[in-house]
Amino acid sequence: MSISYLWLAIAIVAEVAATSALKAADGFTKLVPSVITVVGYAIAFLCLSLTLRTIPVGITYAIWSGVGIVLISAVAWVWYRQSLDLPAMIGMGLIMAGVLVINLFSRTAGH
Repeated sequence: MSISYLWLAIAIVAEVAATSALKAADGFTKLVPSVITVVGYAIAFLCLSLTLRTIPVGITYAIWSGVGIVLISAVAWVWYRQSLDLPAMIGMGLIMAGVLVINLFSRTAGH
């Protein structure tokens, strides 16, 4: 795995943490979740910018947003008890299939 994919993984994890904390921040009225949100997004965008040095922006964003959507939905399901109906799960499965197709078969991904 190249260092760019490591930066991308860190960006995804930081974004998921920030988005999870954003709900807990309650409109930025709670200090600790608000700080986690701001720091998490700062880390996410820094790492995302490092990723863009070698991986094309379209591919980077597709992976970042696709994996982020699925992970934040999983966190919301576990942490906030938000339900996911069958169409939501099918849609997220299709998103992950798209990310896999990009990474396994696209020459654009810069492997």
